[in-house]
Amino acid sequence: MPTPRFLTLDDVAEILNVSWSQAYALVRRKELIAIQIGGRGQWRVENEELERFIARKYAEARAGTVPAEPATEEQAEKDDASTGPGGRSRG
Repeated sequence: MPTPRFLTLDDVAEILNVSWSQAYALVRRKELIAIQIGGRGQWRVENEELERFIARKYAEARAGTVPAEPATEEQAEKDDASTGPGGRSRG
């Protein structure tokens, strides 16, 4: 069976070994490019885009340009509490 073109955020989180909230935070910050489909705002990440993201992160690590302190999972969850899946404020 061929590899699917698009991945869900659950798939991305599993591949990167992070939480769904962290994967969603990468999309919100536009570090990882994704498209939103359907009326419920489901996110999809193209397989090739995820591979480019990973390659960029390796390049940053090799160049020593990695941020000093990345956002924590706790902060990502706080961000999720204040915005909905479509990026609209809940409050």
